[in-house]
Formats: sequence, structure tokens, C-alpha cells
Amino acid sequence: MTGYPVFPQAVKSFEDGDKLVVLWTSDDPYVAETVAFMYTHAAKKNQWFSDVTLIIWGPSAKLITENVKLQDKLKSMQKDGVVTEACIACANMYGVADSLRTLGITVKGMGQPLSEYLKSGARVLTF
Repeated sequence: MTGYPVFPQAVKSFEDGDKLVVLWTSDDPYVAETVAFMYTHAAKKNQWFSDVTLIIWGPSAKLITENVKLQDKLKSMQKDGVVTEACIACANMYGVADSLRTLGITVKGMGQPLSEYLKSGARVLTF
């Protein structure tokens, strides 16, 4: 046993490539605003992908809890249907798990879900 939770087929197959997963790891607010958030939001609003998820991982977890401008952009993305998830291990490392939940972000173990996204045919971008 690895000590990691097992998720029974939590991710459906996207063999047609109609799911976008953006793995946001950077603590640079300009990367967030002008690349990761801009493309993620546009992909959902313009229906370039039917299913769009933003994963907050590593230093980005701390940044989003401290930057009000990015929080406003995040709320707009969520309102338009972008799913937001964050890595619990990273959130705990930075002491921001509760703050992320307050922002409406699902905080959970992300190793297995990310692996499933990669195997499912989803398009995964990392910033």
C-alpha cells in the first residue's frame, strides 16, 4: 500500500481531447494573469473545450491566497464554469488549505487525479 488514497475512475475518458487541464505551479503573478488565467478562462468562455479545470499546485497555492486581483479573476473563471482544484499536500505545506477552500477551490490529494487526467486523453498544460 502506498499511503495514497485510491480514486475509483474519478475521471472519465476524454479521448476526443475535449478536456483541458491547466496545471498552475508558478508563483509569478504575471504568469498567472497573462498566461495561465487568460488562456484557461478564454478556453471555457469560448467553448474551445467543453470541460476546463485549473489545478493549483505548489507556490501558486500561496500566491492565490495573497493576491486579491488574482482572486477576482479566479472568481470570474469559476462563475463561468472553470473547475478549480488544489493539491492538499501543497496547501498544507504553505498553510493555506482553509483559505483556498474559502475561495471555492476543491482542496484534495491531486497525484491520482492528475495521473488520471493524463491517462484520460485530456489536454494538460503547465504554467
